[in-house]
Amino acid sequence: MEIRDLSEFIHYLDRIHQRTRRVIDQIPPDKIEWRFKDGAFSFGDIIRHLANLQRYMYAETIRFKESRYPGHDSSFISGYTQIVEYFETKFNESRRIFLEITVKDLERKCTTPGNVEIRVWKWLRSMIEHEIHHRGQLHTLLNLVDQDSPPLYGLTSEQVKDRSKPLG
Repeated sequence: MEIRDLSEFIHYLDRIHQRTRRVIDQIPPDKIEWRFKDGAFSFGDIIRHLANLQRYMYAETIRFKESRYPGHDSSFISGYTQIVEYFETKFNESRRIFLEITVKDLERKCTTPGNVEIRVWKWLRSMIEHEIHHRGQLHTLLNLVDQDSPPLYGLTSEQVKDRSKPLG
């Protein structure tokens, strides 16, 4: 996917965010810092990580500035409600920055924290992939705490199978 139209990208970004938020909304508040093993990300870690990377790494990089990623542990911000509010705040800050990009900026090269030069549109695409990756982790963690996760596009796998024509 090439990003050429900023309004189309912002619409897509909003939809990705909404899907991630539906998953976050299923997290039991008392499990926000639960880990399936020592050293693994908790739900809260993943949410803080997504918020801070989008705002302080991706958004700063596309402004042609250095990453300012502050981390993601619970000493940064804690509590289910506070973490979700923080996620929304950082998304909105990032979104405003993305709205400042020009079509010409999309073709410019920015420098990633790994010191790699990449076109802005490709960096934005990697940001979307990053969020989807971590959304998958949230789905898995929900299963591990025996909590249902929302279907991605309205139907579960079983519902799609039930509505499908048999093979052969």
